[in-house]
Amino acid sequence: MKAAVYYQNGGPEVLRYEDVPDPVCAPDGVLVDVEVVSLEGGDLLSRALTPLTQRPYIVGYQCAGTVCEVGANVRNRKLGDRVVALSPNGSHAERVAASAATTWLVPPGGDLLTLGCVPVAFGAAHEALFELGQLKPGQRVLIHAGAGGVGLAAIQFAKGAGAEVLTTASSDAKLAKLRELGAAHTINYKERVLKDAVRDAVGPDGVDLVVDPVGGKVLQESVECLRYRGKIVSLGLAGRELAGFNPVPLWFKNGTLLGLGIMASLQYEYGRFYGTVAQCIERVHRGELRVMVDKCFALRDASRAHAHVEQGAAFGRVVLLPRG
Repeated sequence: MKAAVYYQNGGPEVLRYEDVPDPVCAPDGVLVDVEVVSLEGGDLLSRALTPLTQRPYIVGYQCAGTVCEVGANVRNRKLGDRVVALSPNGSHAERVAASAATTWLVPPGGDLLTLGCVPVAFGAAHEALFELGQLKPGQRVLIHAGAGGVGLAAIQFAKGAGAEVLTTASSDAKLAKLRELGAAHTINYKERVLKDAVRDAVGPDGVDLVVDPVGGKVLQESVECLRYRGKIVSLGLAGRELAGFNPVPLWFKNGTLLGLGIMASLQYEYGRFYGTVAQCIERVHRGELRVMVDKCFALRDASRAHAHVEQGAAFGRVVLLPRG
């Protein structure tokens, strides 16, 4: 099969389009003929920084397609099922091996292009807002990187829950679109100091909850925006800043910093989180929630797709199409 692989960490240019052996179907797993790969922030971070466990390495943990082989112990999947799949790696390929337990059936007539983008972004946004953040109607939530996958999902969830939404993005054009989705206050982080922009919008110390997929300086500055006993949920390092976090400012607000990883939710609260993702898939299918697809690339152009995301050009999801 064809795959986008790399032999060393680095920028998008390390990705190559090569022939590799087909993956092996485990007894508790399935093989999926991949039709849509949702490019996630973790894919970029892994390519850039995570030590390789094998060479060549196939990155990527979310995709959608059709089941082409079923493991001997699997009873709830069959050949021809259309699924969305999560796996530790391997999605940047024409075929992927996944645990059957981390696949979700696509509703009849469902659009693989949009539904294939749901589990990571919508699952993480829901966890951040409601399970960890305990968001309540009338509260204020600051959602960083609003034009990204998690940000777009979180804005829709928060608005639907009756919260007052603040969000950040890199351009006024993106912010205008985010207002259409329900953001009440928008901040161009390239032009405004975060604390000052939040103060002007809702007053000093006015935010109950921060959802942060960026990390680094943004995570630290978010503390200044919290009200007493406010919370920050950290779920990414899109900014690639690995500097340490100073907890002292949190002490003066009795604030809380929470870390979120959806693979941890799957491991420790499998039934609940699996059900949350299934509901998100159904709601997107019914049109209650929207997936924004910014651009599609052929799998052979994976390096261009990674570069497009890293340049901050995307509004919404960037996808790879291994078969067209």
